[in-house]
Amino acid sequence: MKKILMSMLFAAAIFSATSSKAQVKLNVNVGAQPQWGPAGYDYAEYYYMPDIETYYYVPRKEFVYFNDNKWVFSPNLPPMYSGYDLYQGHKVVFKTPNAYKNFKTHKVSYAKYKNHKGQVTIKNKGNNGNHYGQYKNKSNNGNHNGQYKNKGKGNGKGKGRQ
Repeated sequence: MKKILMSMLFAAAIFSATSSKAQVKLNVNVGAQPQWGPAGYDYAEYYYMPDIETYYYVPRKEFVYFNDNKWVFSPNLPPMYSGYDLYQGHKVVFKTPNAYKNFKTHKVSYAKYKNHKGQVTIKNKGNNGNHYGQYKNKSNNGNHNGQYKNKGKGNGKGKGRQ
């Protein structure tokens, strides 16, 4: 009986030692997001900017754009858009890796946000952009599709932007 009990304790000790190596990964990059990023997100992997058909890769702080049949990662905007105002243009948030690989779909889906101004940015929101829950997030992968509640700024008909 003692041998069985000792064997069970030994097995439990080995199991707990191997399972204690599991790690929990938490994706929060509020501090890493640029001040011109859209407010209201605790995590963003990429921003897509429909105005200039360019992505911004938040973890590496690089712009991603298609040039000469290849994707270019650069700390700077594409040369033809070097004067683009990052605070004014609309940004679509993606929490998925390699979002730029879905460019053809994004280009069509988010074309309606070209020249769309007035998105709240982290800088002009204050409080480090932490106002979670203001935006409706209708997709399952964490993408902000531009649909958000407009609190207190109606169109005169009581509906606001939707």
